[in-house]
Amino acid sequence: MRQLLFVIGALLALPVFSQNIAGDWNGITDINGTKLRLVFHIKKENNVYNATMDSPDQGAKGIPVSNIEFDNERLLIEIKNIDFKYTGVLKEDSVIEGSFTQMNTTFPLNLKRGEVKINRPQEPSPPYPYISEEVKFENKEAGIKLAGTLTYPKDGVKHPAVVLITGSGSQNRDEELMNHKPFWILADYLTRSGIAVLRFDDRGFAQSEGNFAEATTEDFASDAYSAVLYLKTRKEIDPKNIGLIGHSEGGMIAFMLGAKHKDIAYLISMAGSAIKGDSLMIRQARKLVLTSGVSEEIAEQNAQTIKRIQEEINKHSRDFIKMNLDSLIGIVLPQEDSWSNSDMMKRNIANSFYQWTSPWGYYFMNYDPMCDIRKISCPVFAINGEKDVQVEADIHMPNIEKGLKEAGNKRYTLKVYPDLNHLFQHCETGAMSEYATIEETMSEEVPEDIAKWIKEIIR
Repeated sequence: MRQLLFVIGALLALPVFSQNIAGDWNGITDINGTKLRLVFHIKKENNVYNATMDSPDQGAKGIPVSNIEFDNERLLIEIKNIDFKYTGVLKEDSVIEGSFTQMNTTFPLNLKRGEVKINRPQEPSPPYPYISEEVKFENKEAGIKLAGTLTYPKDGVKHPAVVLITGSGSQNRDEELMNHKPFWILADYLTRSGIAVLRFDDRGFAQSEGNFAEATTEDFASDAYSAVLYLKTRKEIDPKNIGLIGHSEGGMIAFMLGAKHKDIAYLISMAGSAIKGDSLMIRQARKLVLTSGVSEEIAEQNAQTIKRIQEEINKHSRDFIKMNLDSLIGIVLPQEDSWSNSDMMKRNIANSFYQWTSPWGYYFMNYDPMCDIRKISCPVFAINGEKDVQVEADIHMPNIEKGLKEAGNKRYTLKVYPDLNHLFQHCETGAMSEYATIEETMSEEVPEDIAKWIKEIIR
């Protein structure tokens, strides 16, 4: 789901005169028990240093540094708009000992030369026992072309097919995040199992046309249905057995399309939400910070802040919010806690206002998936991870079942996987900070179960 990153920045290079520290430096810090990897890419041109920072565990790359100084073996790195300041001392050519400060709290961070090596052992590798074809198809309603990859068996007969629908945020056809490519792994397994798969880049991202920033969940649903219509034109595809697989927001989109279009043969929701968007955001605001190690009190304070932001958004127009942002930030921020009134928190609140007053934000906050789940008549396979902290299984799965029963739909299967998180990885806590550090991209049983269920449905 969409989220505020730990680090963002702007670039400003300053001259320095000392030993050359250009190159890649990486280190691991411990923040309330959470391990976080940081990487600095330092360059020197004409005696001027500049740098960018990566936070691989948060999926952030190329974050510009606002100030870097190196003199007399001492290194200073600042990202001013998030109150980030690193200071260290070069002890030998390949080691810098230091710490960084943020929000008046200091964390140790020693750096060593080199890039972080990330292992993703499940990524498919050629040769593939199926055909993989780069395709483009049109969303005529939106007047855009979307780019994707269609994989199908080589046997020359018609096959059932699925369209993969990504979660929120701009993503490519592999639903790539934090160096994981779950949709590539899922497509590979399903195609090897005799099921054709079409996965595509979100509109306005990678090779697809369109404007992502102005699109709503309903627009993304229109893109996904255009993929279904395209598959119907392909001779390799059985047009009566085309289904959907959606992850996170993509699961919600699958519900939308399943309710609206009777030609959807079946659908699979992978951690799809079944509560109204504003309620989901508040639950996430509380649960996500709890898993980062903060107290119940602070977690509740965070959730109430999100609720107050939503209330102000519902009161005012987008233009009013833009013109009165500073005063609105003052209204929603708790006044009794100095941490909550930090400059970084104010910037985070501002970002929330901007994001949630976008067309996507307004639509998402007010959309209730239950309205569509109650209309679905096709077979449904809904799955969730027991340790999912973004879409909690014990909240959403009962709602999905309730809605399908109200629809009179008896052709559904629900499954909750023990010890799996929102990405369906085996995990310790389910915290988002674990996503990148876990080598597994997706538990092997998940694509196995999906393939098995589809084959049973189309018999």
